[in-house]
Amino acid sequence: MPFIFKQLFLLVRSHIDQVSWQAVAVATLLHMALIWLLLVLAGESALSPLSTFVYYYIVTTSTVGYGDFSASTDLGRWIVALLQIPFGLALFGVLLGKTGQTVTYLIRRAMTGDKSFSHYNNHIIIFGWHPTRTKKMIDYILADQKRTERRILLAVTEPMEHPFLTNAHVDFARLTSFTDCEQLERVAIKQADKIIIDGQDDDQTFTTALRISKLVKGDCHISAHFNDESKIEMLLEHCGNVECSSAKSAEILVRSMQDPGSSRVQEELLSTLHGDTQFSLTIPKDLNTMEFGKLFHHFKHDHDAILLGVAHNLSAQNMDLNPPLAYPVNSGDILHYIAVDRVLSSEVNWQELAK
Repeated sequence: MPFIFKQLFLLVRSHIDQVSWQAVAVATLLHMALIWLLLVLAGESALSPLSTFVYYYIVTTSTVGYGDFSASTDLGRWIVALLQIPFGLALFGVLLGKTGQTVTYLIRRAMTGDKSFSHYNNHIIIFGWHPTRTKKMIDYILADQKRTERRILLAVTEPMEHPFLTNAHVDFARLTSFTDCEQLERVAIKQADKIIIDGQDDDQTFTTALRISKLVKGDCHISAHFNDESKIEMLLEHCGNVECSSAKSAEILVRSMQDPGSSRVQEELLSTLHGDTQFSLTIPKDLNTMEFGKLFHHFKHDHDAILLGVAHNLSAQNMDLNPPLAYPVNSGDILHYIAVDRVLSSEVNWQELAK
């Protein structure tokens, strides 16, 4: 047997052995074509138009049988009884079974985190899983009523199933490593808009941040949480686009002792679930320099928001908190403020403020 025919035979046989979608589709189409040809030869002119035949074939083969179309000749009835219904019903059963198998497979992949999300854009990735903290983070993200609609993708390395399967906003990916480029492509690391790194320990958080900081797009913001502040110093020496946070339990305890109620202020500022919350807003490009005092009065009067300070980059290094009223604020600067709801850039009359 020539090589090309042998390869074709093996390909067809593999599809048949696996009962692939290609094999089911080809078998169904061949059966439909054969039945149509035989019915035309049998003189079933009422069934010969393509749209009529497809409708008739599906209704009859699936045994629904409305009866509005049927074979009228003796030969046509024999073709339907011996060839169409027995073989068609078998194919129909295979088709339903294959559909159920595929749906089960897709649901299973979503549960086990084996799907690829390489087609995602402008999404949020959370690296790391903690039973209580991760749920709180997702709740806080979704509680922001004016947030930009982004998919949330939870990436883990633990052998687990989707912990938020009933949450329509959260997808799940189980990776073998947070530092392997092929694995990171599955979560579309280069197209992500926001990233949170909350590893099992500081070492995993450090290596993950170090790896992805060079892979993300220029305006992607990375947030990483550490327990050991020395790791933060080392990371910032190499990754300027990562904003690091650490547990401040000692500072909060002392502040609460010296100024009672300080811990509640911290809680209110961080939570989007109730009360005033701390937000940020980037000033649009191509605006004249503005004074902080003018912005302060505008935000309080028009948006019931209090400006806290001005940052000059996403990681807020060298932020100026409570600057003088005459402090110059430029395009691209980031305003940090507290308010009940987020103030969108489109809600601010920048042109008037920049006069």
